[in-house]
Amino acid sequence: MANRTKRDRIGWLFVLPSLAGVMIFYLVPFVDVVRRSFRQAVGGGFAGLENYRQVLLNKAFILAIGNTVRFVSICLPLLLLLSLGVALLLQNQKRYREVMKSAYLVPLAIPATSVVLLWQLLFDNNGFLNGIVSLFHIESRDWMNDGTAFGVLVFSYIWKNLGYDVVLWLSGLLGIPVSIYEAAKVDGAGPINTFFYITIPNIKPVAFTIVILSFLNSFKVFREAYLVAGNYPHESIYLLQHVFNNWFSELSIDKMAAGSVLLCTVVALLVLLLQRSWDKSGV
Repeated sequence: MANRTKRDRIGWLFVLPSLAGVMIFYLVPFVDVVRRSFRQAVGGGFAGLENYRQVLLNKAFILAIGNTVRFVSICLPLLLLLSLGVALLLQNQKRYREVMKSAYLVPLAIPATSVVLLWQLLFDNNGFLNGIVSLFHIESRDWMNDGTAFGVLVFSYIWKNLGYDVVLWLSGLLGIPVSIYEAAKVDGAGPINTFFYITIPNIKPVAFTIVILSFLNSFKVFREAYLVAGNYPHESIYLLQHVFNNWFSELSIDKMAAGSVLLCTVVALLVLLLQRSWDKSGV
């Protein structure tokens, strides 16, 4: 018992620097943001819930919420299904697996600014895509400043994160013992039954991690949208990050703090609800 207590203390000593870093650089600043959300930007007087009221009635904030929810609702299922499909194809391809994994991870290694240059090369008025369209005598268009901008952003997110999710799915798939599949095959189970009764139950734990990481990564797509279209892009890709960036430029600290607290609260609730549903399903 004494040895176990000593090991626990030594373990806490190793963890302590990371905990201290989280406290100093994350928790303490967030507490300050919560405090500022209840105070006026000028004068620092107590504002109560007025900042939250202004945020919830702000048209730009409402537009950004709608676009962000729409973006996540479309991108997340698409990314998860596509990456799982690719991972299943690579599961038994030992010869090409490592090469394909490296190829799929290439987009993550490309800096955001380089991605923006690629997007401009493809989707600019005089870009490659308009050059192809003109061959068929179709009128060219400004892909990032009309209704197609949302589709371009969805494509950008999936292209950037597909390989990352494929590798995560593969880690879960390759962790399933081959003997289980062999036993199922002997019992006469087909590919569909094997997938639903063996593969799915065994990858549920890693699926939770992938869903959460993919959800959080969806907020990083703002970089590409901002660098391509600026502070005020087409309204279909005006996301929450644009709102916060513009409030920061305007020094609207009160609204930015209130909006941040609301966003963090909603994201935390979504993660907790998802974790609870996963626990109920027996993961």
